[in-house]
This record gives sequence, structure tokens and C-alpha cells, in this order.
Amino acid sequence: MKKNNQILVLNSGSTSLKYKVFDFNLKELQEGFIEDIGSGKVKNHTQALVFALKEIGNTENIKYVGHRVVHGGEKFYNPIIINKKNLQEIEKFNHLAPLHNPANLEGIKASMNLIKSAKNVAVFDTAFYKDLPEYAYLYAIPKEFYHQYGIRRYGFHGTSHKYMLLEAAKKLGKSENKLNLITCHLGGGASITAIKNGKAIDTSMGFTPMEGIPMESRCGDIDSGIILELLRNKKIELNNDIKNRIEAVDHLLNKQSGLRGLAGKKANNIYEIAYRAENGDEEMMDILKLYTYKIKKYIGAYKAVLGDVDAIVFTGTVGYRSKIIRKLVLAKFKDSNKMKKLVIQTNEELMIAKEIFQLMEIK
Repeated sequence: MKKNNQILVLNSGSTSLKYKVFDFNLKELQEGFIEDIGSGKVKNHTQALVFALKEIGNTENIKYVGHRVVHGGEKFYNPIIINKKNLQEIEKFNHLAPLHNPANLEGIKASMNLIKSAKNVAVFDTAFYKDLPEYAYLYAIPKEFYHQYGIRRYGFHGTSHKYMLLEAAKKLGKSENKLNLITCHLGGGASITAIKNGKAIDTSMGFTPMEGIPMESRCGDIDSGIILELLRNKKIELNNDIKNRIEAVDHLLNKQSGLRGLAGKKANNIYEIAYRAENGDEEMMDILKLYTYKIKKYIGAYKAVLGDVDAIVFTGTVGYRSKIIRKLVLAKFKDSNKMKKLVIQTNEELMIAKEIFQLMEIK
């Protein structure tokens, strides 16, 4: 192993590019964040990576580029070295994670074009959930839809939930395979996972990242009849810029709903809602109560599924930073004082670098 060899990890979002550089001892050397892709100075992910590489400087030592990929369907769970063939296969799952997968793939293509000497590795959000029991991943629809079309619960944010597991094991001084945890990744997107003896046994996100608790712009759990009504009832006006009604409903539920939809034009994101709620805005507080109530329901359900719970873990930009949201979530649990609560700053990029080490058996 050469002393200066490096791993670059790219986390390509729909309008952002986050990157970190690690040496082969997994020491972080550099990080950066480029936002407003498509609406600001940076037109696309290729241009964003060009800017990132200028900030990084010398790229000769970058031997691997790791990429977060949200959805790999049932075909991809373990990390893979990317080639043209499997890149095309991954692309088939874009419609299942429309806010993320296309951006993930743009980052991969940009990397393949700009850092030709490095191997590109995809690490999938769904990997942590590959061993979910059948009763947790099947939906109560004819089973042929699972066998023929792969319609099942996949789960997401797996890299972050796995990182929480490993860090919680350190903090609690227990082996990870003996830990029962409820892990809450709360950010713009949000998911909650039940972990029993170090394995994920259930999670709030499902076939797509839209299921679960309400998120910043996604609806979360709703009666499926509402979707049918939105498609069927032409009196309900949707986005007039999108003529196809299916695409318009998809846009509504993915990008115009959640907390942003409840707040209307009064707040743009969850941070603004929380700030205004703390400063006496009753309408924003009502939205926070709805949000934290839904989180509480999942935690209660997972407590029932797990039995003994070693700790509830919070991460994500909201879960890590917002004391008021954590306080509202944990309020009125009868055994709240007995439950250990951990707040951990996630590091998906480091987790991806570790996955590359395991894949390549780097010494």
C-alpha cells in the first residue's frame, strides 16, 4: 500500500455534491460541499465535480471513488465496482428513487469521465436491509407483484443506520451483534429502523423513499386511496406545468408535500419551521407536533417488535441538531428515563470508505 493513496467519496444529491477525501488509514484529509446545482453557477454534476477537483488539487493519488447510490432494487446489495453494464442496470431503478438515483448516477458518470485512473465503487443505501424478514418486507398485495416486479420494502439511509449501529456499540461498550436499537435518521429525508442483535429487522421507508414519517417535501404514510383520488378526480388541480397526471401526482407527493406542504408558503424547510415554532408560532408548532407524533408512533411500534431496547439513536441534520424535535419525540414515553438516548453525527462518507476497504481488501 502506497503511503499517499487516497479514496474520494462522493455523495451526489439532486442539487448538491458533498465530497470527502480519505487516506488509506481512513483519516479524513479534505471535505467540501457544492450546492444549488442546476439553479446557480453550477449547471450540472459534471461541472460540480470539476469545481470539487480544483479544490482537492492533485488527483493522481485517488485510487478509488466511492458513490452513495440510493436504490439498487433486488439486484444490487453489496458494493460493486462500476462498469458500463452495471451502470445501465442501476439506471433501471431511477423511477423508484426519483429525487436521488438520477443524481447519484450523474455523479458516477462525471467521475468516470474526469478521474479515469480511479476505480468507481457504488455503495447502496438498501444494503443494510438485505436480511429483512419476509413478513417485514412483503406488502399485502398479490405475491406475484413481488415475484414479477420486485414490489417489496427495500429501506433506505442504510449506510447512515449502519454507522449509527457501529458508533452506538462503541459508546455503549457492547458488541454490535448484541445490540437492540431504534435508529432515527432525521433530515430532509427521514427514516427509522429497528435493529435486533445488530441486524435491521424493519424500517419505515419502503418500496421507495416516500413511505414512512412525513419528511421535508415527501408525504410519508398516507391512505393509498388518496393517490387513487388524486389520479381519478380531475377537479383537483395539480401542477399545471406537468401535463401527465401520474407525473404530476408523483411531483406533488415527492416534492410539494410533507412539512413544506403543511406550511404552505410560510416556511421553506424543517429548520425554519422548528425555529419559528420555538419562537411562539403556534401554526408551526402544530406542524412540529404532527411530525414528532408520527416519529413517536414508529418508535412505539419498534419498541413492541424489539422488546428490550438498548438505546434510541438520533442522527441526520435534524436529529443531531434539533433539541426541540428530540424533546417532543421522547415526551410522555413511560420509560423515557430508563431508555438510553444517543445523539450521533452521521458520517456516511466514512462508512462508504470502510465498505470500499472491505470490498477491495485494502491492507
